[in-house]
Amino acid sequence: MKLYEILKDTGISFDFPDTEIKDICYDSRKAGKDMVFVCLKGHEQDGHKYAADAYGKGCRVFCVEEDTSLPSDAVIIKHKNTRKLLALMSANFFSCPLDGLLSIAITGTKGKTSTAYMISSILRKAGRKVGIIGTIGIFTGEKLYKCDNSTPESYLIHRYLREMADNGLDTVVMETSSQGFKLDRTYGMIFDMGIFTNLSPDHIGEGEHKDYEEYKNCKKMLFSTCKTGFFNGDDNESGFMQENASCEIKTYGIKESYDYYASDIVYASRDGKLITEYNFCHNGYKTRFSVNYPGKAGVYNSLCAGAVCSYLGIDDETIKNGLENAVVRGRNEIINSPKGFSVIIDYAHNELSVKSLYETLKPYRRGRVFTVFGCGGNRSKLRRYSMGDIITRNSDFSVITSDNPRFEWLNDIIADIKQGITSPLGEVIVMKDRKKAIEYCLENAVKEDIVLIIGKGHQCYEEIEGVKYPFDERKIVLDYLGLED
Repeated sequence: MKLYEILKDTGISFDFPDTEIKDICYDSRKAGKDMVFVCLKGHEQDGHKYAADAYGKGCRVFCVEEDTSLPSDAVIIKHKNTRKLLALMSANFFSCPLDGLLSIAITGTKGKTSTAYMISSILRKAGRKVGIIGTIGIFTGEKLYKCDNSTPESYLIHRYLREMADNGLDTVVMETSSQGFKLDRTYGMIFDMGIFTNLSPDHIGEGEHKDYEEYKNCKKMLFSTCKTGFFNGDDNESGFMQENASCEIKTYGIKESYDYYASDIVYASRDGKLITEYNFCHNGYKTRFSVNYPGKAGVYNSLCAGAVCSYLGIDDETIKNGLENAVVRGRNEIINSPKGFSVIIDYAHNELSVKSLYETLKPYRRGRVFTVFGCGGNRSKLRRYSMGDIITRNSDFSVITSDNPRFEWLNDIIADIKQGITSPLGEVIVMKDRKKAIEYCLENAVKEDIVLIIGKGHQCYEEIEGVKYPFDERKIVLDYLGLED
C-alpha cells in the first residue's frame, strides 16, 4: 500500500514520496524495511527513544510527536497524538474492516467478558458468524489468539478485524476497556451498539487512571462513538453514562419502566445444581429464561445479552436457547458433579471480586463451601491479607495453595495470606500443589456442597520463575469427576 493511502483522512496535508509500505510497527524489535515506525509514548517507555533502532533495521518513515534526530533520508511525519494517528493509519492499512461487520462494544467494571460470550452464543444460535476481542482472547473464526489486554493496541484490533472479515465472519463482539479509550486504541471506530454493564472504582493508580472521575469519563467515551447504547438502569452511574450520549438510548434492569427488564427472579439449588431463572420482559412479551451462571450477575449479564439480541430482531426462543448453551470460561463457570455438588471456576483475584463471589453464592448455600485459592507472586501484599481474610471468613473449608508465584518463594506468599486471616469460619489448610488441593476438595465434597476454585479462571498455566507451565484446572476437574468436555 502507498504511504499516501495509509495517511488518507488523518489530517496530514503535505506531500510525501510515493513510498510503498508493507507494514506498520510501533515496537522497534519488529521493525524492518518498508515499514512505518510509529513512536508511542507509554507509562514506562517512549517510542521516540527507539526510533534510531528502527532506522537501523530498515525503517525510513517515522511518525513522531516531538523532534527526533534521524538521518536525512528519513521521512518524518509529525503529529500531536501518534496514538490517534496509529489508529487511523491502521484502519486504512487493513482497508477499514469494521465497515463490513456488525459491531457490538461492551464497557463496564464487571461483566464485560461474560456478557460478550452470552451475546456471541445467542448470535451463533441465530446463524451469525461471530468473532470476539476480549480478556479471554481473540477469536477470528479460525484461530484463538492470546491477548495481553482486554482491548489490544489499535493496530492489532484492525488486523484481527481484517482476519475476521476475510474468514467470512459478519459480527464482532468486543470488550472496550477504560485504558483502551484513554490510550486511543479504538479511536476513529464507530460501533453499531455500545453496552454499559456497571461501574465502581477500579484501575485507579500509577500507570492506570489518576482518579475515579478520569476512569468514569474514559468509560463514557463509548457512547459518543456508537449508534445505539444499552445501559444498566439499576447501576448508580447509569445516569452519568447517559449524559450527553450521542446514541439512541435503551435501558435494561429489574424495573418495569426499562425497555427490557427481568421479573420473578429465582435463585435456587436443586439436586446440587445452581439455578438462576427469571422472566425476560419487553414490549408486552414475557419468556422464562434459565441461565447457567449464578446470582445477580447472571441475571444482569444475560438480560443485557437478551436485550441486545432482541433489538437485533432475534426471537425470544432463540435467545433462550443461546443463553442455556452459553459457557463463559473461568467466569463463574459451573461444573455439575455426578455426586450432586457444584464446582465453580472463577477469575476472582482481588478483594472486590472475591466479596462479590461470596455474595452471589448466598442464595444457593445448602451444604458446605470449599475454596481453593492462592495469590500471585510479585503483587501487592495487601491483596494477600484481604484475600486470606475474606475467603476464610466465608468458607467452611479453605485450602491455601499456589497461584502463579512468579519470582517469589511460595512459602512467603502463603505466610502473607495466613497473616491476614482473623476469624475463619471453618478449617484452613495449606497444600502447595494446586492440583492436589483441587482434587482433595473434590474428594471430600458431598451432595449440596459447592467447591470454589478461584484466581486463575480462563488461564491455563502456572507461572513459576518466568516459565508458564501448562495447568488447566477445568480439565483437572472434568478428569477427576469422569466428565467429558
